[in-house]
Amino acid sequence: MHIGHIRGTIIGDCLTRVAAFLGHKVISDNHIGDWGTQFGMILWGWKNLLDHGALEADPIAELLRVYREVNARIDADETLRDICKAELVQLQGGDTENLAIWERCIEVSKIGLQKIYDRLDIRFDHWFGESYYNDRLAPLVDDLIAKGIAEESEGAICVFFRDNEKLADKPALIRKSDGGFLYATTDLATIDFRLEALGADVIWYVVGAPQQLHFDQIFAVSAKRGQVAELQFIPFGSILGKDRKMLRTRAGETVQLADVLAEAVDRAMLIVEEKNPDLSPEEKAAIAEVIGIGSVKYAELSQFRMTDYIFDWDTMLSLKGNTAPYLINAYVRTRAIFRKLGSDFAEGGEVVLTEEAEKALLLKLAQFAEIVPTILEDFRPNALAAYLYEVATTYHQFWEACPVLKVEGEIRHTRLALCELTGRVLRCGLGLLGIRTTEKM
Repeated sequence: MHIGHIRGTIIGDCLTRVAAFLGHKVISDNHIGDWGTQFGMILWGWKNLLDHGALEADPIAELLRVYREVNARIDADETLRDICKAELVQLQGGDTENLAIWERCIEVSKIGLQKIYDRLDIRFDHWFGESYYNDRLAPLVDDLIAKGIAEESEGAICVFFRDNEKLADKPALIRKSDGGFLYATTDLATIDFRLEALGADVIWYVVGAPQQLHFDQIFAVSAKRGQVAELQFIPFGSILGKDRKMLRTRAGETVQLADVLAEAVDRAMLIVEEKNPDLSPEEKAAIAEVIGIGSVKYAELSQFRMTDYIFDWDTMLSLKGNTAPYLINAYVRTRAIFRKLGSDFAEGGEVVLTEEAEKALLLKLAQFAEIVPTILEDFRPNALAAYLYEVATTYHQFWEACPVLKVEGEIRHTRLALCELTGRVLRCGLGLLGIRTTEKM
């Protein structure tokens, strides 16, 4: 059994899809119900600042608003930080009111996140928040000490890597001097859980590149413990604005994925209305959803995952170049042929290649079986994206050079077969990237 470990990134959708395609299980660790200091701020904000109506309408946005407001108040009055810490201590001590708020936060967070995942067509077999592993942390540290893997250092508990040149001066801290646990402790506990409860033999960590050292340490501790599961750190780069700095809103805040998806669909609607104004409002909305969401995904997945790329709406939604709209439009053209024909492709019959454009397209389509396995070689969905772009480009060249319905007999059958096969490859390939297609555009 393989386990995909996805942490909050669009690229995670592709790996989720590939894992599902290969019959693997996927879990999500979204740090829902996090016990950190930040949650103490949420507790205080919940009691003093929460808009319950806004929480029901958009829980993620309201919790984020509360957190930002508490953070701003702490900047103005540092004593509030200690009050928030006290709220956290009460929670950890089993305070009934704070436990109820914590459980409610988990519930509404899942609802809010699920709306985003639904729009992205992402499904998880399991949801485990960080606090799910809380009871495992203290026994884990005690076990590491008992086995001589961890030791005390200035009141804290650390794992040293004296025989590892790369990590010799970078010990892993697994319990602070005040008794608090860290992400390292939780991540070690998740490995135990996945090996024991899920029987994992491969675990993928899809996390930002700056976490390289953290996972080097986690994997090194796991090796010291004699764990044999294959642990894979799959880092990704950053999304930049046109100023080549980290993408931010005009107010300087982190861009929210839900807002990006909504704007992508709105912009896609303008394209659909311009290209095909006679469609019904329902058809336009459905097509805009496919194009908008697909464009965001493709912009991410068509890049090598370690590349920092510039987020640009005009490029992303263009009908020309290596974009989702260009690929989806190629698929739409393959289906338009059969709408004009008035029937689906009929199997059987001779295939006779008479033009170079036909041969070029057939050769390109034949590469599909070779390309798909390369996705998992260094985890490169961009290799599949590049291939699909080549398929679409080759098909457009075929479209211009080889009339389909104006010819008859074996030549028509051959060209219909190429249209049908192109459509199947584009639909399947985009599907592996988590991108839907549409019959019209």
